[in-house]
Amino acid sequence: MIRVELRKLVGRPRTWISIGLLCLLPVVVAVLLSVTEIAPRPGQGPTLLSAVLGNGALFPAAALGIVLPFFLPIAVAVQAGESVAGEAAAGTLRYLLVRPVGRTRLLVAKLVSVVAFTLLAVVAVAVVGYVAGVTLLGTSGTLTTTTLAGTALTPADLAWRTGVMVLYIGWSMVGLAAVSMLLSTMTDSPIAAALGGLAVLVSSTVLVTLDAAGAVRDYLPTRYWLAWVDLFRDPVPWGDITSGVLVQTGYVVVLLGAAWANFTTRDVTT
Repeated sequence: MIRVELRKLVGRPRTWISIGLLCLLPVVVAVLLSVTEIAPRPGQGPTLLSAVLGNGALFPAAALGIVLPFFLPIAVAVQAGESVAGEAAAGTLRYLLVRPVGRTRLLVAKLVSVVAFTLLAVVAVAVVGYVAGVTLLGTSGTLTTTTLAGTALTPADLAWRTGVMVLYIGWSMVGLAAVSMLLSTMTDSPIAAALGGLAVLVSSTVLVTLDAAGAVRDYLPTRYWLAWVDLFRDPVPWGDITSGVLVQTGYVVVLLGAAWANFTTRDVTT
């Protein structure tokens, strides 16, 4: 069943259109940075952006930073919202459940497909960002961190930091996907499930900025989304990154558990 879902994922044109559009925006930004003088030069302005201009090998971080707040969550929410509700809307869910597959196995297959899409999108943006950065912005012999001028990152240092960044952002998106997957088991409308996930995203983003939400701020799903920037500090402060992993793990376990409980007891009549 997992193999079938993965084949459906890679065979859908919309999968590659979504990923292509996600990759396009960072490329456009890289082109603009390479041909204009609107961005700060190294040592001036936002540290990460000025560091990128000094070495394009850091551009994967900037590329993911560009798509993370809005575009990547939309793509993930749509994919997760369509996972079960899409089958119900198309009238195929009942026929899938008639087969000797089992609801748990079907839900796991859908989850694997969503996680695969999420990781594929994040990795694609990072790889395209690296190629665009190196090609358009160039490289230097050493890479400076985003905080300590003159502190160098070896290629090995940059590789593991970038790899952890990809995994961290991917896991953060799985937390959002869990929201839309839960809603996908509760409605026959993929759009409603996706919009529900995005509503949680917007609400969390707004609440994080409010002093009145201080008591719950550290438990909001988007609270630690940008903690990956700490990976490019020296030494790496792991506090917020660890907290982000734990918060997303809590959402994934609770929401996917609720999705399983709802789906395995749901009366499917369409």
